[in-house]
Amino acid sequence: MTLIEKILANHANLTSVKPGDIVDIDIDVRLARDFGGANVVKNLQDNGLRLADPKKTFFTFDCNPTGSDQKYAANQQLCRQYAREERVGVYDINSGIGTHLAIDKGMATPGSTVVSTDSHANILGAIGAFGQGMGDRDIAAAWARGAVWFKVPESAKIELTGRRPSNISAKDIVLNLLHHFGANSLLGLSVELVGKVADQLTLDERVTISSMATEMGAIAIFFSPSDKVIEYTKERCSRPVSPVFADEDAEYKLIEKIDVSEFYQAIALPGKPHDVVPVTEVQGTKIDSVFIGSCTNGRMEDMRTVARILNGKKVAPGIVLKIVPSTDEIWNACMEEGLIKIFKESGALLGNAGCAGCASGQIGQNGPGEKTVSTGNRNFEGKQGKGEVYLSSPAVAAASAVAGHITTPEALPADPSVFKPSSELKYQIKVREEKEEEKPMVLEGKVWLVDEDNIDTDMIFHNRYLAITDISQMGQYTFDNLKGWEDYASKSEHGDIVITGKNFGAGSSRQQAVDCFKSLGNLCILAKSFGAIYERNAINAGFPILTYNDLSELDLENRDTIRIDLQKGRITNLRNNKNLMIHPFSEVQMKIYQKGDLLAISR
Repeated sequence: MTLIEKILANHANLTSVKPGDIVDIDIDVRLARDFGGANVVKNLQDNGLRLADPKKTFFTFDCNPTGSDQKYAANQQLCRQYAREERVGVYDINSGIGTHLAIDKGMATPGSTVVSTDSHANILGAIGAFGQGMGDRDIAAAWARGAVWFKVPESAKIELTGRRPSNISAKDIVLNLLHHFGANSLLGLSVELVGKVADQLTLDERVTISSMATEMGAIAIFFSPSDKVIEYTKERCSRPVSPVFADEDAEYKLIEKIDVSEFYQAIALPGKPHDVVPVTEVQGTKIDSVFIGSCTNGRMEDMRTVARILNGKKVAPGIVLKIVPSTDEIWNACMEEGLIKIFKESGALLGNAGCAGCASGQIGQNGPGEKTVSTGNRNFEGKQGKGEVYLSSPAVAAASAVAGHITTPEALPADPSVFKPSSELKYQIKVREEKEEEKPMVLEGKVWLVDEDNIDTDMIFHNRYLAITDISQMGQYTFDNLKGWEDYASKSEHGDIVITGKNFGAGSSRQQAVDCFKSLGNLCILAKSFGAIYERNAINAGFPILTYNDLSELDLENRDTIRIDLQKGRITNLRNNKNLMIHPFSEVQMKIYQKGDLLAISR
């Protein structure tokens, strides 16, 4: 049998299996991340399922270890609460990438089985273990049954021959393999990398290569565990370690030899991990940022490589360098060895251990038009942000950060390239046509009586929506963090008026807390007083706000229609025709209101 066939047979309590067999296999390690973990819990609870063995079950919070996203924070807390009740292990936000922890914490050993909500769980092939990424329903079933069904795949054996060039890293090896096989030639196959070159690879190098099996469409890339790998896992695991090896007479669908002496320092062009070219083809391409980390290249050897290149050097002017070790153990080792000092002195931003930008949950994201060199495993459009992502080795990434353009360590220039202003204006000054359109001096609308004081800007427009810049998208989130008014946006009608208490708009300077009402088509806000910054923001946006002392004489009820004279400061309840005086617009407020906004006056 091949390596995967032996592992699956052992965990199905069978003497042998063959490709195409569907077997029920016991799972030794059952993981769920903060991304997907909450859905695993929901699937279990909705179906009344309990855990088969909490001691083999773990949460790993690696997608967003900063908790900077409200949805991630909510999912993480839900998982923590479930873990407390069910006695499930939690590798929390200070731990690192779950698949790496499975190796480094001794959860997984050679010959074991692991499932996770991480599509790169097949990284466990680095130690000769079977790892698979699965969906939330699959993982929930594994947690409840302790086993899952699996179809035995066909296998391929790839022998790496020749002499490995000294400047060819593990990332270069896997990018060359990806170029050779493409995204689907190995689709659905279990790949075994063999030969002297493969045997000599360190654990960290094996992790890099195995982590990109998914990008090749393979089930996994397996290495026969070396003596050093076996010893590493024994030191970290209290259980007996029983490595598994393929039989000499195992049958393979594909057997191929590939000469690594012909490999080149490689880089994947934006959009497709398999669109690989020599770095020399794009050398000199100006970049904006560099990301070093991910499950592919966040190991200790990667960090040391980067430190050697950065030591005594500075990141090129205008370049952003982000470095994220894969686990907290590696982060601490970087600190003990002085690498953190080197990173910081070079000008790099260092992040908590975790997946970082690769998982869209932490530092590493880029913006539209931004060119990034990344050591991640994927560069699909939108995967790491809105810009263009090149995939490279840590050495090329670090060298490019210093150079300011794509390059290799051997071709570092004496002086970095710098950004230069374009000879032509990229942004044309737009002058809006001035339309002499009189703004109404009298407003009529139905009222919402929001009878509360000190409503702050987080209650009006929560900070989780601050990335929104399109006013038309803001209205839907108005008051969604104000208790009792979470559904305001769905109930509000065009032309409505809000009446509230003291200190409305206290808190931050966010303009969205004004613009969300404009987005909904609300006409005006009346309050006893406004937060100082909020008052300026509203006036400068040309949005009518007025203050009052006491409206009790109007006998207002919710959804009464009122009329407001902005110039005279008169308010009338049209239901009972009662009226009184409030504070009218000031001269400057009236001028800005009539022009549309402060910027119109400035033109």
